[in-house]
Amino acid sequence: MPKILIVGGGYAGFYTAWKLEKQLRKGEAEVTIVDPLPYMTYQPFLPEVAAGSIEPRHAVVAHRRHLTKTNVVTAKVTYIDHAKKTATIQPPIGDAYEFEYDIVVVTAGAVSRTFPIPGVADQAIGLKTIEEAVAIRDRVLTNFDKAANLPAGPERDRLLTFVVVGGGFAGIEVFAELRSFASALLKNYPQIAFEDTHFHLIEAMGRIMPEVSLPTSHWVIKNLAQRGAEIHLDTQLASAVDGVIELSTGEKFETDLIVWTAGVMANPTIVRHTDLPIEERGRLRVRADLRVGSDDEIIKDAWGAGDVSAVPDLTGGGVGGFCVPNAQHAVRQGKLLAKNIIADLRGELPRQYFHKNMGAVAGLGLGTGVFQSGKLAIKGLPAWFAHRGYHGLAMPSWERKWRVLWGWWNNFWLGRDIVSLAATQHPRAVFEEFAARPKPPAAEATPAVEAPKKAPAKKAAPKEPVEVAAK
Repeated sequence: MPKILIVGGGYAGFYTAWKLEKQLRKGEAEVTIVDPLPYMTYQPFLPEVAAGSIEPRHAVVAHRRHLTKTNVVTAKVTYIDHAKKTATIQPPIGDAYEFEYDIVVVTAGAVSRTFPIPGVADQAIGLKTIEEAVAIRDRVLTNFDKAANLPAGPERDRLLTFVVVGGGFAGIEVFAELRSFASALLKNYPQIAFEDTHFHLIEAMGRIMPEVSLPTSHWVIKNLAQRGAEIHLDTQLASAVDGVIELSTGEKFETDLIVWTAGVMANPTIVRHTDLPIEERGRLRVRADLRVGSDDEIIKDAWGAGDVSAVPDLTGGGVGGFCVPNAQHAVRQGKLLAKNIIADLRGELPRQYFHKNMGAVAGLGLGTGVFQSGKLAIKGLPAWFAHRGYHGLAMPSWERKWRVLWGWWNNFWLGRDIVSLAATQHPRAVFEEFAARPKPPAAEATPAVEAPKKAPAKKAAPKEPVEVAAK
C-alpha cells in the first residue's frame, strides 16, 4: 500500500487529507499528515478572534477529530530528501527519525514576512496563528484596565494607542475590528473617552486593499476616519524601538501594541531544507496540475499547494502569473490535490487548477463590511452579512460551523465577552508566588575545638598567722 506523506496541516494539507479519506478505496493508500500544531486555523476568523467576536477554539479544527482515517503526527518535518523519498521528522520529545514515503504532498503554508526595521522583531506581533489573535485581544483589554487607573498623560496615551502595519485584507480587517472593539469597550470604562483612544494603520503603498476597486478602498478609508482611525498611506515604518513609532514622514508617537500584517513568505523550515525545486521568490515550484516541477520537467510523486507553493494562475488574474496566497486558493487547491493524487494512483491524468476569483469580502467591525465582485461593490451592513455568511459556511465541518454560529448568536444577545486572560501566558505565576518551598538546609555544625587544658595552678603556701600585737 503506497504511503502518502502530507507535510503541513493548514488549509491545503487538511483539505487534501480530508478529501483523500472520503475518496480513497479501502487499502488503496496510507495517509500520514505531519504538523507542529494539532489543528488547522481558519485564518479569516483571526481578526474577529482578536476583537472578541469569536471564541478562539471555535476558529480552529482539530486534526484528530476530523481526520479519523489519517495518521496524525504532531511534529516538525525538518528535511525532505525526495531523491531517497524520506523525510526527517522531529517530534517535540525524543530524537528525530527518518520517515519513508512513496508520495509527498508539501502544504507547509506561510509565515509572517518582516523587514530588518529596528524594534519590529522585539515589539511587534503577527496575525498568522490563533495564539497571536488571542494575545492581541488580551493586550487590548489589559491596556484598557491599566489606562483606567491612570491620569491623562504620556503613559496613558501609550496604552491606548494601537498600531497596525500593512494595509492588505488582513491588516484592514484586524484594524477595523479592533477599532470597533475599542469603541464598544468604552461603556464599561467611564474613565476613558473616545478621544483617548488612537488607532494608526501604516501602509507603504498609496492605497489599501488591492483586491477591491479604488473607489471601494476610498470608502473604507473614509469610513474608518469617521470612526476615529487614521490611515497613513505612502508611509513606511522607520523604527519601533521600545514601542516608539517613527514614520518616514517624520511623525513620532508611542504605542504598546504593534500588529504586523505586511506580507507573508513560504515556510522557510521546508523550502530551505529540501532537494525539491524552489523558484526565485523562495516558493516550491509547482505546475498548474499541482505536481512539483515545471512545464518541461515533472518531479514524480511530489505535489504541492497552498501558500508554500508558486501555483500558476491560469485565469491571468494572479500577481506575477501565480495564485495569491490566500485561503480561497488554498482550500480549492487542497480539494483538487486529493482528486489528482487519486487519479495518478489509478493511472489517470490529473486536472489543472483553475479558479476565477468571484470577489472579495471583508468584515470591518460589527455591522460594517465591504464586498467587491467585478464592478459590483456592496458596503455597510449587507456586506457584513455577506462576510459572515460566506465564512460561516466555508468553515470546515458542521461541528465547527455550529460552534461559530452559536457564538455569534450569543454575542448578539449578550454582547462580547470582555475578560482578559493574559495571565494564561504565565499560568504558574500566582502558584509560584505563594507556593511553600523547603527551607534551605542548615549549615552542619562544626565540632567545637577543645580548648587546651591549663596546667593546674600551684597552691599557695599557707600563710603564717600574724600575731596581733597587744596594745
